[in-house]
Formats: sequence, structure tokens, C-alpha cells
Amino acid sequence: MPNSSSVSEFLLLAFADMRERQLLHFALFLGIYLAALLGNGLIITTVACDHRLHTPMYFFLLNLALLDVGCISTTLPKAMANALWDTRAISYQGCAAQVLFFVFFFGSEYSILTIMAYDRYIAVCKPLHYGSLLSNRACAQMAAAAWGSGFLNAVLHTANTFSLPLCQGNSVDQFFCQIPQIVKLSCSDAYLKEVELLVFSFSFVFGCFVFIVLSYVQIFRAVQRMPSEQGRHKAFSTCLPHLAVVSLFVSTDMFAYLKPPSLSSPSLDLLVAVLYSVVPPAVNPLIYSMRNQDLKDALRRLMTRDVTKSKK
Repeated sequence: MPNSSSVSEFLLLAFADMRERQLLHFALFLGIYLAALLGNGLIITTVACDHRLHTPMYFFLLNLALLDVGCISTTLPKAMANALWDTRAISYQGCAAQVLFFVFFFGSEYSILTIMAYDRYIAVCKPLHYGSLLSNRACAQMAAAAWGSGFLNAVLHTANTFSLPLCQGNSVDQFFCQIPQIVKLSCSDAYLKEVELLVFSFSFVFGCFVFIVLSYVQIFRAVQRMPSEQGRHKAFSTCLPHLAVVSLFVSTDMFAYLKPPSLSSPSLDLLVAVLYSVVPPAVNPLIYSMRNQDLKDALRRLMTRDVTKSKK
């Protein structure tokens, strides 16, 4: 019986068979990828360079932008290369690296979004304790915990998944390497260990989701009790972008993993995978910058300063 050591490469799902459509998909995803790099890069640079934005909210936003860049860079470049060169192949090591980094960035991003909900809860419901509960040290520790737990989770999943004996071929029914697709190729009952890990991960994700929901219930109650309309507007303007990002993140994930088997098809699964792995990293910078005047002003100051320096 062949095992995983006999598999030297995997075959990813192609976006299209016709050469013209392959090149069209390459151009489309190149545009999305560059937009994601530009948007998240501007947020990272602006927050890092403007001391007015050195606050917990923007510190976590910087972490989110870094994770978005990592997440989309794990999947899209290989898919674009395959479309450009008309191939489906990815090496065994490359597939393992994709699984490792995608689970790492994806899990860490969900943890950061949960921490950002806590940040908004403290800012709105306990503003007098904001400085003590979200000190620089506390923020650094929470961010480190998010990145560290994401990495540990990714290592466990990757090691467990690629220790499975594979005897169902090497075709992955997705445009990047996913754990469920690799597990489908297994011919051993050992895949139950990976299922147990996935159940644990989903339990953690569900716990984070409940925490976010409860945080926003308390936030909306506190906002309704605010006597000032300006205060309510400010609270909503800082909370709504995060809530929109969480909604996009959770809704696409839930549809991808909880949809009925009767709805599954290669085309639909491919579309859903694009929605939750490609769209959020590209759209998140737009969501956060649209209603955030402080971020817009900081970006304007940064660009003005660069223009002034170039003229001297």
C-alpha cells in the first residue's frame, strides 16, 4: 500500500481549462493581490510611522494587516503561477508549507479579531480602566499569545495531517492545500486524530465567536445609554468596521465548512475558498479606512511628508 512518502507532489484544482480563462484568472488575482498588498502595506506603514496611532486599537490593526498579508501570500502567488504556466503541480514540501502557514495566519487572525473585540469592549464599557487593562505590556502579551497559539495550532495540524498514509491519489480538490482535502486522500483510520484536532479547533473558534457576540451585546447596551449623540456616533464609528470584518470573516468560514453536503461541488467549493481566503485580506483595509478619520489623516500626513522630502 503506498504511503505519504511515495507522494512527491500534489495536483491542485485548476481555475479553468481554457488558456484564455487561465490568463484572465491570473490577471484578476494579480490585481486583487496587489490591492491587498497596497492596502495592508499602507495601514502597516501609517500606524508604524505616526506616533498618534500608537494606541492599542491601531496596534492590533497593524497585527491584523500583517496577518492579512501573510494569509493571502500563502495561497494566491502559487495559484497565479499555476494559472500563468498552465500547471497544477505543487511539491509535497510546498503543500505542507501552505497548510502550515495558512493555518498559522488564519488562526492567529481570528485570535486578533477576538482581542480587538475586547479592546472595543474596554474602550466603550470601561473607559476609565482602558489604560491599565490595555497597557503596552498587556497589548504585546495578547498579540504574542495570538501569534504563538496560532503557530502551535498550525504545527500540530500540519504534523498530524502529513503523517497520514496517503493512498487515494494526489489530486487536491482545491486551488491550495487544505487539511480536509489532504485527509480525504488518507487510507488509514489515523485520520480520526486529525478530526479530533479539527473538532478542538472549531470549539476554540466557536468560543471566540461567543466572546465577540457577548462583547458587542455589552457594547451596544452601553452605547444606548450614552447621553451624547456625538459619543454614540464615535463609538459606532470605531466598532462598526471591526464588526463588519468579523462578519465577513465568520460568514464565509461558516458557509465553507458548515454547508450541507448536497450543496458541495468543485465549482462552489472553489468559489467559497476564494471568498474566505482571498476576499477578506483585500477588503479589510478598505473597511477600516472608509470610516476612520484618524487613519485617513495620518495617511495624508505621511504622504504630505514624503512629498515634501522629495521636493527638497
